[in-house]
Amino acid sequence: MKEADYERLTYGLTLTAAETLSWLNPRMVFIYVSGAGTDSSGHGRIMWARVKGRTENALLKLPFKQAHMFRPGFIRPMHGAVSKTRSTRLLYMVIAPLLPVLQWAFPALILTTEIIGRAMVRVAKHGSPRPILEAADIYAIGRL
Repeated sequence: MKEADYERLTYGLTLTAAETLSWLNPRMVFIYVSGAGTDSSGHGRIMWARVKGRTENALLKLPFKQAHMFRPGFIRPMHGAVSKTRSTRLLYMVIAPLLPVLQWAFPALILTTEIIGRAMVRVAKHGSPRPILEAADIYAIGRL
């Protein structure tokens, strides 16, 4: 995807929705799923990381009760969830037999959709001392 298109979808659409929500309910807790490797400087060489970083920075300036940026790395889908992206579906098919072992070996790096979901609910209900949550933070909050 070209940067202008990615910027329009990732930054523009997200900020339009978030600004409206913050105006309607400034007591809201807003959670944005970004990604591991996001560039908070907003000026790095990797396009997606740069745009995500600018998006995070803009979201953190909005007048929400709290805003949290979730930065998961590898996400293991659960309960039949399937990626809409063909290349991601193929990747999962190839590495599926290894995922349980990798998740056992690196539990804080390979997150399940369940762990991320639990972490989001807990952060929405109880907050978090940090606005930016990396994969290890998400794992610590979302594990059983």
